[in-house]
Amino acid sequence: MTRRPLGAAILAALTPLSLGCADLTAPQIDAQRGAAQPAQAQPAQAQAAPQPVPPAPQVLEPQGESVEASHILIGYTGAPRSSATRTKAEAEAEAQRLSGLARAPGADFAALAKEHSEDPGSGPRGGALGAFTRERMVKPFSDAAFALEVGQVSGPVESQFGYHVILRTK
Repeated sequence: MTRRPLGAAILAALTPLSLGCADLTAPQIDAQRGAAQPAQAQPAQAQAAPQPVPPAPQVLEPQGESVEASHILIGYTGAPRSSATRTKAEAEAEAQRLSGLARAPGADFAALAKEHSEDPGSGPRGGALGAFTRERMVKPFSDAAFALEVGQVSGPVESQFGYHVILRTK
């Protein structure tokens, strides 16, 4: 018995398959003209009706009242997600200091947040959180943000994550 190399055996097995598929894409030969012609389209009734493309899913806007705010987060030892080594009292004092700086005429809240906020998500974006509803944030934070007027900066607001200084932007 003669053995063929493995590559030749695979090629021999696949050749009938590839020839069978070729008639789906190759031009058809017109027997009367002897020239290659593109494959003719099937009659309209034989073709499947085009299916409508479903609309793209829409992003749902927050339901209920929403506000926009930016914040500076100052964590302390023991607060969830915090790697800070300061005490709770030190964190509160730092938040108080930053609140005073943010309230000063001409203060740049975004620059303060970029430099001091320990929130890895919003800190590099100048503390910007975007729009949110009351239910989306922890209660102490939401209560403070919704109580502020647009452009107003809060004093230190304590949540389980640390102390926040909040600027309501819309």
